[in-house]
Amino acid sequence: MNIRALLAVALSASVAACAAQPAAEPAAPTSAPAADQKPAPTPAPPVGGGMAGTTEQREKQAALEKSTPQLKVTEEVLRLHVPGQTIGEAVGVAKNSRGNLFVYTRTGKTATVKGSAASMLFEFGPDLTFMREWGPNNYAAGFAHTVRVDKDDNVWVVDEGANMVVKYRPDSGVAMVLGRKEEPLDWLEKFIEEGEHLEHTPPARNGVFNRPTDVTWDKDGNIYVSDGYNNSRLTKFDKNGNWVGAIGERGAEPDQFNTPHGITSDNNNNIYVADRGNRRVQVYTPELKRVRIIEGMGAPWTLCTNPGQKQYLFSGDGNGKLYKFDLDGKLVGWAQTSRNLGQSGCLIHELHCESENVLYKGDCSTWTVEKITISQ
Repeated sequence: MNIRALLAVALSASVAACAAQPAAEPAAPTSAPAADQKPAPTPAPPVGGGMAGTTEQREKQAALEKSTPQLKVTEEVLRLHVPGQTIGEAVGVAKNSRGNLFVYTRTGKTATVKGSAASMLFEFGPDLTFMREWGPNNYAAGFAHTVRVDKDDNVWVVDEGANMVVKYRPDSGVAMVLGRKEEPLDWLEKFIEEGEHLEHTPPARNGVFNRPTDVTWDKDGNIYVSDGYNNSRLTKFDKNGNWVGAIGERGAEPDQFNTPHGITSDNNNNIYVADRGNRRVQVYTPELKRVRIIEGMGAPWTLCTNPGQKQYLFSGDGNGKLYKFDLDGKLVGWAQTSRNLGQSGCLIHELHCESENVLYKGDCSTWTVEKITISQ
């Protein structure tokens, strides 16, 4: 008997069972609440404070910003045009050694991931002229999150919806694929392959992502992925894409994460993870040993370190605030960006550090990429 026949039999049995049930008695009217009935308790704040933060966290952050110099910044919205295409939510931005700009966007006409638009990766020249789209119509194009360029000009995209990380060679050919998305026919995976209906978040598995967010590397080429909205962990692969290990689970204790939303590294092979829901950055060695925890950037959405011998850690939050830290975790300056754009959330989704004084940001809300120049 085929699947359609089985479903028809099951449906008929269900209808018959429902028909055999006696009519339900009318529900008794509920009594009015007592005059002295206490209101329902206020829900507890999210683990770690969440993006909004607790009252105490907000007051502490405001005091820190008041005592820290503000950076003087100039913002330039880049005029990016793709023939016949809307830029869409420009959530990812990066540049290569030739000065070409890559923008990973949530746009396109179709998608095989529920509740999302297809991802598209655009390349622009140093003069911002559109050059080409990378990886059109590929299986990992589900719901864009970040794009990064490594030291060899390979371009990496992290797709939150497809649960995949794709490495492109500088000639735009696919060099590596990490992770794999669920089958578009989700009944096939959840009922046949997995053997059960998965309504909950499944346990974390080696080599499998669950809404990953960002990627970085150490000097030896090892790969680190922040994974992510559901798995809440830092994962490591070797340079050939072989699974090495992971650390973390959901929570607010050290070595736990509440939405690791971004990741970067420095010249000393330290790995920085933007633990957004816990309003902190956790720093690790390549052996996944925690070095320190940095606070003072609100809820960090994204991270980057500038090239060169003297490095700083930059972080941005969804409300458009940009923070500059030394690598020991001291806040040395901050700035409010993205004013008067008609939006107040998801204003800094990814940062790219071109230098200590020049950064690029992509955001969800305004469908723009900005160049930010720091003069102080």
